[in-house]
Amino acid sequence: KLYGNGFEEIQSHAFNGTTLISLDISSTKLQALPSYGLESIQMLIATSSYSLKKLPSREKFTNLLDATLTYPSHCCAFRNLPTKDYSAVFAESELSGWDYDYGFCLPKTLQCAPEPDAFNPCEDIMGYDFLRVLIWLINILAIVGNVTVLFVLLTSRYKLTVPRFLMCNLSFADLCMGLYLLLIASVDAQTKGQYHNHAIDWQTGSGCSAAGFFTVFASELSVYTLTVITLERWHTITYAIQLDQKLRLKHAIPVMLGGWLFSSLVAMLPLVGVSNYMKVSICLPMDVETTLSQVYILTILILNVLAFIIICACYIKIYFAVQNPELMATNRDTKIAKKMAVLIFTDFTCMAPISFFAISAAFKVPLITVTNSKVLLVLFYPVNSCANPFLYAIFTKAFRRDFFLLLSKFGCCKYRAELYRRKDFSAYISNCKNGFTGSNKPSRSTLKLTTLQCQYSAVLDKTCCKEC
Repeated sequence: KLYGNGFEEIQSHAFNGTTLISLDISSTKLQALPSYGLESIQMLIATSSYSLKKLPSREKFTNLLDATLTYPSHCCAFRNLPTKDYSAVFAESELSGWDYDYGFCLPKTLQCAPEPDAFNPCEDIMGYDFLRVLIWLINILAIVGNVTVLFVLLTSRYKLTVPRFLMCNLSFADLCMGLYLLLIASVDAQTKGQYHNHAIDWQTGSGCSAAGFFTVFASELSVYTLTVITLERWHTITYAIQLDQKLRLKHAIPVMLGGWLFSSLVAMLPLVGVSNYMKVSICLPMDVETTLSQVYILTILILNVLAFIIICACYIKIYFAVQNPELMATNRDTKIAKKMAVLIFTDFTCMAPISFFAISAAFKVPLITVTNSKVLLVLFYPVNSCANPFLYAIFTKAFRRDFFLLLSKFGCCKYRAELYRRKDFSAYISNCKNGFTGSNKPSRSTLKLTTLQCQYSAVLDKTCCKEC
């Protein structure tokens, strides 16, 4: 019995040659048990042994019948141990005719406490094999796609406009989500089949805290940026003629700075005790034990729902605005408004299942298990981060133009780049000629309006899903 005696280490050969029936190491600072001499132990008591985060392999405890441990995850190691069947000691012919109670010969089942709870079931981080494949596919697409978009937009020879600036912010948020998925997938691959021995280190360590910060920050910044993009589109189309109402970069920068500060604050709160990232293996803030934690989760979800309502309202207004014959909105504006409405609505439709189940869990009435919530985590939660760079940028002709122009700087695809330069020049000349038709020399306001139309065409090319 080593109860509370301050031991911090037991040599690997300490139990050699002994026959231990019971071992009590409660309230000690032991970080590991010896690998030898554990075969005879039938009772193991290790309560309040918070430093003991990893146990020897379960095959070492060949006769263990009762275990009282500190962490629930350690009991997972003993879930599938073969039962001890003592009836095999005697032949059936030897026992026939004897009037004895053979209860002692029945198979012995190991009893372990505390039992794993609903938040930490006995499974790996990714409970299903197909999720392991999907999470790698999605995180690679998210990282490669968003890094490509950021690199092309930031190195483009074209001026950094408001839509480009907002797209850069959205790509960065989605990149953070890809990094979160990469971290989760990497830890799952390293701990596959042995997660019960790594659960405590992972969930209480800096890695899980970093993963949780990444995912909450990315999610909130992405929702915020999508909302701002929608408001910017509504403002641009509604006030297309009023030059003094145009949203400029000097206006967009403080707006997005507020989004960064808000997202950082929301992601920081679980690190200082408002909920936490340690509750589950996927490092989401699912702790709603206190009232403050419940308010925190519900506030985030309500703000996301409000963002969805704002986006829907803006696109309804855009739809009616482009139908107004008094407004000088082009046919291109109409198509782009409809396409972007579908894109944004699809983004939030992907988030709807997560919001629904998260709200029910915040009220302590969970409608889905943690195991099944991992399906939502992989199939719905990061889909936007994977799809946004392709839908908003990579699949557009404007992005392909920037991409080939960038490659031409390195001596590649020069012919394609030259074609795009000629198209740009021809389109600019055509638009400007159409703006100057008439016998009189164009006024300064007409020149300004024509320039706006040319710039506006380029802006729309950057934000629509497909080239009109």
